[in-house]
Amino acid sequence: MQHNVYLYILVMAVVTYLIRVLPLTLIRKEIKSRFIRSFLYYVPYVTLAVMTFPAILEATGNTLSALAAFLIAILIAWFGGSLFQVAVIACAVVFVLELFL
Repeated sequence: MQHNVYLYILVMAVVTYLIRVLPLTLIRKEIKSRFIRSFLYYVPYVTLAVMTFPAILEATGNTLSALAAFLIAILIAWFGGSLFQVAVIACAVVFVLELFL
């Protein structure tokens, strides 16, 4: 079975175009619903998280070390750590755990 790459690209382009154009053409007034506004506000963050999380778990040799580094990175970020601190400490956690696992 041969896959047509151009068909996939065309479908992706049409879907992307529709996602961007339909709201502009269908919604003329300001959105007043708090639920819909909140939903639209968080869509980019959720999309980024959904795309990133599986890659985090598969980036190391052991899923346990990746999960531990992910949890520690969340804690450090939660308590005000900079992006550099979070990245360095998460990498160090993976390095140390990979030595022992």
